[in-house]
Amino acid sequence: QVQLVESGGGSVQAGGSLRLSCQASGNILETGCVAWFRQAPGKEREAVAAIYIGPYYADFVKGRFTISQDNAKNTVYLQMNALKPEDTAMYYCAAVVGVCYLESWFMRPYDYWGQGTQVTVSS
Repeated sequence: QVQLVESGGGSVQAGGSLRLSCQASGNILETGCVAWFRQAPGKEREAVAAIYIGPYYADFVKGRFTISQDNAKNTVYLQMNALKPEDTAMYYCAAVVGVCYLESWFMRPYDYWGQGTQVTVSS
């Protein structure tokens, strides 16, 4: 069973930065697609970025967010720069065995999910 634990959320002003971490158990980083999703109150969950192989990004974060992984630490990161108030949401890490594909990473089912970490951006 894969466990994912997110951390790094917080409150920042617009234009600021945060780095989210997703600590994974097992070897999912070496065998699976790991993605970040977010969900704001009253809105649907949306895919943000994915890695393995990738990386892939949603259009609304391209140029601002960077996903990376450190296999030695079993951790996937999401560096978020130039944050906007509309980035405010609960951010979740998700994983599934297999490669991420450009045409499907954002809509495929993910088998493992973390509990989320809150990001709040004030104007």
